[in-house]
Amino acid sequence: MKRFTCGELVEVITAYLDDALDQPSRAGVELHLTCCEDCGHYVDQFRATIRALADPPPEKLSDRTRERLMSAFRNRRHA
Repeated sequence: MKRFTCGELVEVITAYLDDALDQPSRAGVELHLTCCEDCGHYVDQFRATIRALADPPPEKLSDRTRERLMSAFRNRRHA
């Protein structure tokens, strides 16, 4: 099993979270996470960021704002 440093963990975090590491590497990351509180926080923050960006709520524009934008787009296209 590979033993990961903090720097190496940062390099493979995306593959780890995507479940794209081979089993020995995955086990090495998980071992490191049990011993390194800072990297555990890093992984938690990375997961939270992924969740926050994965499904953003739709933005609602007021009718007035929507019409102003559409008018600006139309005017720009015809300019």
